[in-house]
Amino acid sequence: MSEERKETPEEQTQRIMANMEKMFGFVPTIYEIMSERPDIFNPSAHLGNALMESRKLALDKKTRYLCAVSAAASQSGEHCLSVQMRHAIDEGASRDEILESVMIGCYMAMTKAQSYALRKFRDELGEPE
Repeated sequence: MSEERKETPEEQTQRIMANMEKMFGFVPTIYEIMSERPDIFNPSAHLGNALMESRKLALDKKTRYLCAVSAAASQSGEHCLSVQMRHAIDEGASRDEILESVMIGCYMAMTKAQSYALRKFRDELGEPE
C-alpha cells in the first residue's frame, strides 16, 4: 500500500492560482502578490471559495454575488466590483438587481461617513443652543 503524497503549500498555491485564472480569465493582482506567502494566501483563498462557491450555504450564489457587489461598491473596490458584477450576471442577476445592490452599498458607505463626520462635528462644535 503506497502513501499518497500531500501537496506542499507552494503546490497548493499554484493549483489555486491556476483555478482562479480558469474561473476569472486572469489572476487578480491581490492574489498574485499574496501568493508569495502560501501561509497567508492559501487560507484566504479557501475562505473566499467557501463563502462564494460552496453549495452548502443558506444564500444562493446569485444572492451571495449581489452581496459582494454591494460590499465592493461600499468599499470603492473598482476591480472587485467588476468581477463580482460578472459573477452575479453569470448567476442570473438582472441589471436592476445589480443596480440596487450597488446603490445599497453606496448608501451604506455614505451613512458610515456621516456617522464618523457628524459625531466629530458634534464633538467639536457641541450641541445647538
